[in-house]
Amino acid sequence: MQLTLRNWDLSIGSGQKLFCILGLNVLEDRDLALHTADHLKKVAAALDLPFVFKASFDKANRSSFKSYRGPGLDKGLKILAEVKEKFTVPICTDVHEIEQAEAVAEVADLVQIPAFLCRQTDLVVAIARATLKNQGLLHVKKAQFLAPWDCHSILRKIEEAAAKDMTILCERGSSFGYNNLIVDMLAIPEMQRMGVPVTIDATHAVQLPGAQKDADGVASGGRREGVAVLAAAAVAAGADGVFLEFHPDPDKALCDGPSCLPLDSAAELLGKLRALHSTVHGFNAF
Repeated sequence: MQLTLRNWDLSIGSGQKLFCILGLNVLEDRDLALHTADHLKKVAAALDLPFVFKASFDKANRSSFKSYRGPGLDKGLKILAEVKEKFTVPICTDVHEIEQAEAVAEVADLVQIPAFLCRQTDLVVAIARATLKNQGLLHVKKAQFLAPWDCHSILRKIEEAAAKDMTILCERGSSFGYNNLIVDMLAIPEMQRMGVPVTIDATHAVQLPGAQKDADGVASGGRREGVAVLAAAAVAAGADGVFLEFHPDPDKALCDGPSCLPLDSAAELLGKLRALHSTVHGFNAF
């Protein structure tokens, strides 16, 4: 299966280069978004990799009422629209409420459905229809509580509400006991057998939900050192793309810092993943 962002001529799937969804966990301010997008675009261009810039305008699923969530819909979309125009890059961001679907789909080329919301029928339908209207694609996170084959029902909803060939599925780990996630790499080919491209969200897959040290259970911890391991394993298992979050100083990130990577590590990691993807798929890496 191969899908194309028609407005950008970027493709993901069989016979295509490693698709890279890269950016920030959440928008903190305009300057950080511009700086991060600039750096990641240069890295992707140097490696000849298709690049979509990702950042959330709101992180609705937070462990605490006091947790930083982002600038909100209006301000966040203005920042993302500026990134899109200034650097000529497609945008990925997520939708949490039905009322956000139309506005988000007008800016985002790859509209993301968060893992915990992927079974919310009315939300999925609204997002699918708004995305189709704006000639975008969907990026659907597989929930931590779903088996890979359970995604068939999600794909059926999208097909019946909007269109068949518009969805990318994303593996992001499954709940494994308390405060832990585990990634079954067999899930990647399992979901691909449904006729869709599959990415790996290696960043959120190393989360330790509700288990950040010294946070009294109101923030998620993470194992940053495991991001590159999971990303490489998924690419070796045949993943069509990677979803990775960066920050110039992860320890000072306002959200999910323990799970994101230093921005200056992007070139080395993506270079390795590109070479691995080329080896797995028989491409010329250089």
